[in-house]
Amino acid sequence: MGSDIEVGPMRVLVTGGSGLVGKAVEHVVQQEGGKQEGEEWIFLSSQDADLLDVGQTRAVFEKYRPTHVIHLAAKVGGLYLHMKKNLHFLRENIKINDNVLQTAHEMGVTKVVSCLSSCIFPDKTTYPINESMIHSGPPHDSNFGYSHAKRMIDVQNRAYFQQYGHRYTAVIPTNVFGPYDNFNRENGHVLSALINKTYQAKKEGTPLSVCGSGAPRRQFIYSLDLGRLIIWVLREYEEIDPIILSVDEEDEVSIKEAVDMIAKALDFKGKLHFDTSMSDGQIKKTASNAKLRRYLPAISFTPLEEAVKMTCDWFEFNYDNARK
Repeated sequence: MGSDIEVGPMRVLVTGGSGLVGKAVEHVVQQEGGKQEGEEWIFLSSQDADLLDVGQTRAVFEKYRPTHVIHLAAKVGGLYLHMKKNLHFLRENIKINDNVLQTAHEMGVTKVVSCLSSCIFPDKTTYPINESMIHSGPPHDSNFGYSHAKRMIDVQNRAYFQQYGHRYTAVIPTNVFGPYDNFNRENGHVLSALINKTYQAKKEGTPLSVCGSGAPRRQFIYSLDLGRLIIWVLREYEEIDPIILSVDEEDEVSIKEAVDMIAKALDFKGKLHFDTSMSDGQIKKTASNAKLRRYLPAISFTPLEEAVKMTCDWFEFNYDNARK
């Protein structure tokens, strides 16, 4: 059985450290006092190691000798790329996750916190979704490869605990957005893609066209709120079972409401068109944060309108400066 005894300060290795969530964790650690005395935090990018390669994975673990790991790295793409290459996303993510988890085991890492996705839940289900429903039916056909690869992290975590007593666990965030997101208009996250589209429509003086009716509802969590919660999970959460990290059910908003917030934040006053010839996708994916609330009953989240404004400001500043 693995030992839970910690000797000395933590050395935390964060895979996917240059992405949306990795940058949020880094901000909390470096700018908000999230780092405790004596701790070392290492934020890896794909430039540091190709986690598809077990040799490179082991080499980077041997270099930094982490006591704890936050595993955020994944191979991801837009909806249509996932639809065309489900096998690609299945195999690559299984390799990455197995390399990270097995190397952590071999190197004596005390705890691993991996990041799953709300897409892992069954396509046909009841709402609200909770942690007990992950394996109760097939995920949506569009990205079943990626979804099953992410589900396997939960399976492996349970197996590492059963066989070795390791406390490896996972978090399941809902729709994340914030600074350092992928703002690509074609394959970015919904809110960030809409920020870019709105910004361009304002600059060009053209109408803003939004795919679908605007009726689907989503729970959005600001990346810095998620970063703080992941650090809490690393320090305090002792279960092997995953935990959903999400705003409350009543904070779910429609895509139209989110677009209105973005338009206000960017001072877009042009015409708005919802292209109802385009698919809405899932109408809702309401998730319960009851388990999180049991642990942290007083937790508060950045109000969505405020978080949207901060993200829009970050995007405008960085986009404009990148073009100079």
